[in-house]
Parts: sequence; C-alpha cells; structure tokens
Amino acid sequence: MVLKRVYLDNGATTAMSPEVLSAMSPFLTSHYGNPSSIHFMGEEASAGIRKARGQVASTLNCYPSEITFTSGGTESDNLAILGAMPGTGRKKFITTEIEHSAVLETCPELVRLGFEVVRIGVDRDGLLIMDDLAEAMGPDVGIVSVMAANNVIGTIQDIRQAAEIAHEHGALFHTDAVQAYGKMNLDVKADGIDLLSASGHKIHGPKGVGFLYHRSGIRISPLMVGGGQEAGLRSSTENVPGIVGLGAAAESAVSSMSRDVPSMTKIRDRIIRETLSIEGAYLNGSRDRRICNNAHFGFKGVNGKDLVLRLSDEGIAASAESACSAGSSEPSHVLTAIGRTPQEAMSALRITTSKYTTEEDAEALLEVLPGIIGSLRA
Repeated sequence: MVLKRVYLDNGATTAMSPEVLSAMSPFLTSHYGNPSSIHFMGEEASAGIRKARGQVASTLNCYPSEITFTSGGTESDNLAILGAMPGTGRKKFITTEIEHSAVLETCPELVRLGFEVVRIGVDRDGLLIMDDLAEAMGPDVGIVSVMAANNVIGTIQDIRQAAEIAHEHGALFHTDAVQAYGKMNLDVKADGIDLLSASGHKIHGPKGVGFLYHRSGIRISPLMVGGGQEAGLRSSTENVPGIVGLGAAAESAVSSMSRDVPSMTKIRDRIIRETLSIEGAYLNGSRDRRICNNAHFGFKGVNGKDLVLRLSDEGIAASAESACSAGSSEPSHVLTAIGRTPQEAMSALRITTSKYTTEEDAEALLEVLPGIIGSLRA
C-alpha cells in the first residue's frame, strides 16, 4: 500500500507554486543571457531582475533600490549585521537569545572584529522583554536585531516597539523575517525597520535565493567583492531564474494573505486544540502571538526525533525543531531559553502548515499521533 504523503514541515521549506515555476521557465530556457551583457539577451535577463526587484519592494512599501538579492536568509542576515555594523561607528550589537543561527553565529565574528554583543532573554512564551531591551540600550549600540517570528516556536515579536526603542538611542533595527514574510503584514516604513532579511523557499519560491531590504542611506560594506553586481553589495553573476521566481513568489504570497492566513490559522488552531487533548502534551511558545502556520509541542516521556521518524513511517513529514538544527544532538537553544529543561526540549514536535495544507492533512496527523505517542511511551 502506498502511503498518502502529508507534508507538515513548511517551516523548513515549501513546495514551489505553479505561478512561480511558470515565471521562472523562460529564464531557464530561452532568456538565459547574463544580465551584465549589453546585448538583447542580457537586457531580457536584466529586465527580469528589475521586475522582481519592483515586485519585492511593493510588498514592503520601499524603493526597488533598497532591495539586494542574495543566496537566502543566512546571507541576508550576515550582510545586514556584518556589513552594516562597521558603518554605524558604534561598538555594541544587541539581539535576543532565540534568534536563528544565521544571526547568533555572526556574534563571535563581531566579537573577533572588536564589537560587543549583548543577548537579551525572553519570557516563557518566547516574547522579548522590552524593559530589558530598553535597559541594555545606550549611545554605543549600533544595531538591534530581533526576529519577527521565531522559526522554532512561532512566537511573533512586537518588532515595531523594538524598533522604536532602538531608534530612541540612534541605533539601526534589523529583523530576520524569514518565517514572517508573506504570512503577516510588514511595512518597513510604518514598522520602523531599517534592515530586513527574507528567503524565497519559505514562500513557495525557489531555494538558493533571498533578499535584504536596507533603508536608503545606510552604509553597508559588501561581504563578497568582484564584478560589482547588486549595486556593489553582492558581487557574482545573478541567479536570474531564482530572482524572477522570488519576485513572483513574493507578489503571490502577499496578495493572497487575506485568504491564506485565515485558512492556515484555522488548521493550526485545530491541530493545537486536538493535540493538547493528548495526556502529557503541552504547547511551546505563545498561544496568541503566534505565526499562522506554526504549532510546536512537547510530550512528556517522548523523544521528539523518535516521534518524527514514526510519523514519517506513516507518510507524515514533520520536524522536531528547525531543519537547520535537525542533525544536532543538543537541545534547542530556543526551548531552553524559554525555560524548558533539556529533557523537555528533546521531546519537541514542530508542525508547520502552508496555503496548500488541507483539513484532510490535519486529520491524517491527528488520527495517528495519539497512538504513536502511546507506543513510544510504552
């Protein structure tokens, strides 16, 4: 018997949408010119990039010139932090304890370069304690970086308030919006965002492409040098099909949010409600301030990776935390930061839906989950 394939790991990556594949197709076949070439085929490729830049900019209420295309969220985070920090003329970088490794792993490099790093704690729901952020601020802070929606537990931060605190002290505000972009309203002007990172494959676009929004006037030093592409900020021949696909994915995700977010929220809430009826189950992260597609649980007496493998045997793809940490034998730094013991942190299950997730998918999960947990405990 062939098992029905149920994909509930959309926080790791998403299926490419048909409209994205259609937009990319000409640039994989006939429009394959180098965008730096001055002949007609180079112009075709260059026009594709210009269109994508405009599509992304329109979703954030910014200028196209404020968008730099990268290889993904990790590079965007690195460019925002390592590229912009020296230009601030200040010595202190502030972030939270629950950021993605693409942010946290820049911290040792900042220290090596002579900067000071401060990591602010969060409460048991994973929410940044704003009084602690305000207390840590001062005239020496160059950048404050706070993730918009956490990749593990889905908690949504009040990035507008965090940006206000940063700006009161003359600091720049950066947000890793990889999990949030396309699933919640983001307006860089209204929200006070100076730097924003996002990735294509989280919004039904291609892998290997992302972008950094950077407010005009911010001094950023490139991490890679060469031919001077992307206004000198990201040398290397552009990934034209990927960029075109990212533009189409961005436009589609944001334009359909009013339909897709309520649908994902409804399915998420059903999964949370019925899973919490299982004895020994509990929710990680905020119940109310939670991104629409994330449900993150712990189960007493169960190993999370064993649970993920048993679900996989049933044709259901889920995760224990984030895909970037899936091979680690250490407990999630996010879960320990919200007060979970190492044993509790190792009992995690992350369910992340998408606009393609159906009620039948949720039903398939909920039908087998209690039995698997019971057998693992036994």
